Amino acid sequence: MVVGAGLMGSGIAQVAATAGWHVTLQDVSTEATARGLASIESSLARFVAKDRIDSAVAESALNSISTTTDLDAAGEADIVVEAVFEKLEIKTELFATLDALATNPATVLASNTSAIPITAIAAATQNPQRVVGTHFFSPVPMMKLCELVRGHRTSDATLATARQFAESTGKTCIVVNRDVAGFVTTRLITALTVEAIKLAESGVASVEDIDIACRLGFGHAMGPLETADLTGVDIMFNATSNVYADTQDEKWAPPELLRRMVRAGDIGRKSGRGFYEHG
Repeated sequence: MVVGAGLMGSGIAQVAATAGWHVTLQDVSTEATARGLASIESSLARFVAKDRIDSAVAESALNSISTTTDLDAAGEADIVVEAVFEKLEIKTELFATLDALATNPATVLASNTSAIPITAIAAATQNPQRVVGTHFFSPVPMMKLCELVRGHRTSDATLATARQFAESTGKTCIVVNRDVAGFVTTRLITALTVEAIKLAESGVASVEDIDIACRLGFGHAMGPLETADLTGVDIMFNATSNVYADTQDEKWAPPELLRRMVRAGDIGRKSGRGFYEHG
């Protein structure tokens, strides 16, 4: 299989390799693929240190991963998982290329998008029946859910292959039968997070107290604003923007505070500052 690099792609590559898949990690530069591989090696080492996997399993997983900057690798894959930036035009350009490269009609082309309708992505290909959403969650090695998303023309065989792949990596799957923007999980967390941001920016409650309310009142492991910092405030902005663009419903419009934070580069843990300060 072929997986795009980056944070999410590296996580997907890790769980796939640990499950016994032969994985090719692809990105636009050798520096990017090296960072992806180093991230996987570090993550596996932590799993070994915590006795979650055997050192032999970690070594075997690493040996199962190769890297490349060449998209031609998709031509030999059983499944290709895309994990590029959440912009429709970027994804459609990539999927048009992948569709031309993957000459085996059985090759599944999967998107890790969290909000963009699969039908829109698949429309760029000549074979929309083999395009499917496989929405993994960050951090991929820890999170147990995978959202399988059917586009308008996704075939039963494609969905079955995607489920077999995701379940082989230890994930529990849910199926989204109609690919509305945001699917199930992103719609739910976006609705909660947008309201949390509005409460914070209007001074109803502090960021900290809003997160405490969700943790202790609802039993959430993390509050919505803590979660936004972890996954990326910019990712949340793109998710809300995608759902709003699809629905034109004002309840999904990104709040002003969210827009200002993204413009300022305060995008969470990866920048050192978001709703919280991160040392």
